Amino acid sequence: MKKYGLEYILIDDNYFVDISKMMDGEKMLNMEERVKYIIESCLSTEGTNPMMIFNKIALGEPVRMHGPEHHILDGACILTAFRNAGGNIDLKSALERLAAEGLRMPGAACGLWGVCGAVTSIGAALAIIDGTGPLSSDDSWGSHMQFTSAALKALSEIGGPRCCKRDAIISMQTAVEYINSRYDVKLEDENFRCGFSNRNEQCLKERCPFYCGNGSE
Repeated sequence: MKKYGLEYILIDDNYFVDISKMMDGEKMLNMEERVKYIIESCLSTEGTNPMMIFNKIALGEPVRMHGPEHHILDGACILTAFRNAGGNIDLKSALERLAAEGLRMPGAACGLWGVCGAVTSIGAALAIIDGTGPLSSDDSWGSHMQFTSAALKALSEIGGPRCCKRDAIISMQTAVEYINSRYDVKLEDENFRCGFSNRNEQCLKERCPFYCGNGSE
């Protein structure tokens, strides 16, 4: 297919990959390998700042600049920070459940469905923390909707094109505020400066709140 004047192919449920990059030797891992990397990294990572956890893991080769692995990674960073802050969850079990949910989320949902996978990933993480399901009658069902609507509003105010890194950080910042107000834990939220912009062909640059010039920091 033609997209933005380049030849692309479709893999991993609507994740578009530039054929020229593949021909240049970009390593193609399957989602099982990417998920394994994310879970193993989270289990060995300390800290209560989900954005810093995300930054560390996202720098690894298995995580692409954009891709549906973020539908697992973003919520996984929240679960990891929550557990590290004293939250009462079995992290390995929670990450495995999140991976199962994240793999159900199609890529490119932000543009095709109007719902960003970063937000749904964290929404799934919150459901795991609270044990929420479609028939839940406690306040978690509606409360999670309040989080997702707030996160989507924040994303919408910046606009597209998508950036899986920007959308992840904005969603996590919204989640930190939500979690700190609802649970008996304290997640950190330090200023985030993007180190990925030079890898993003559609970077918004000055329109992005995390842009720091050349993406080298």
